[in-house]
Amino acid sequence: MIRRLAEAIGRPTVSRETFERLEIYAALLRDEAARQNLISASTLDCLWERHILDSAQLVRFEPEPGASWADIGSGAGLPGIVVATLVSGPVLLIEPRRLRATFLQRVVDELGLMDRVSVAAAKAERISGRFDVITARAVASLDRLLEISTHLSTRKTRWLLPKGRGVESELAQARRNWHCEAESVSSCTDPHSEILVLHGVKARGG
Repeated sequence: MIRRLAEAIGRPTVSRETFERLEIYAALLRDEAARQNLISASTLDCLWERHILDSAQLVRFEPEPGASWADIGSGAGLPGIVVATLVSGPVLLIEPRRLRATFLQRVVDELGLMDRVSVAAAKAERISGRFDVITARAVASLDRLLEISTHLSTRKTRWLLPKGRGVESELAQARRNWHCEAESVSSCTDPHSEILVLHGVKARGG
């Protein structure tokens, strides 16, 4: 699994410490899933392939080491917690639902990531700051996502958004209201999924 993880993130190898952190996270997620609906129960048996590797592949698109990340609607920590174990820069996990935010904070504490990973128990609209990378997994339509979070970006911000089928129509809809440069890259974990990479995002007429 270490080899597959390294392949997903585009690195020669992954340290044993990093892999062990992800194993701890997987155990915490399985345990918490029995108490709150964090992920579909049907995906628990394929947790690494369906969720952890799928989230980890976003690291391939990091613009530079030490970049700052904001993960909107972190929920179970996907992709935010996974990314945080694999990058060196600061990561903000944005999750408005209190129970989920509490779980995320417990994970951050138990993984020893408190020095550069923080949890904001609030909606994205209420968050301030600017980030080099913005991620979101199954949060909202692209148009709505940009509406609630563009204030967190600069023209150089890179948006990394896992998407399923229909990504082109979703992008076309968003482009009615937003200018952006966009690239769709095939997921390395699911042949039916894409990673939508955006930059230069700006509201039309803005």
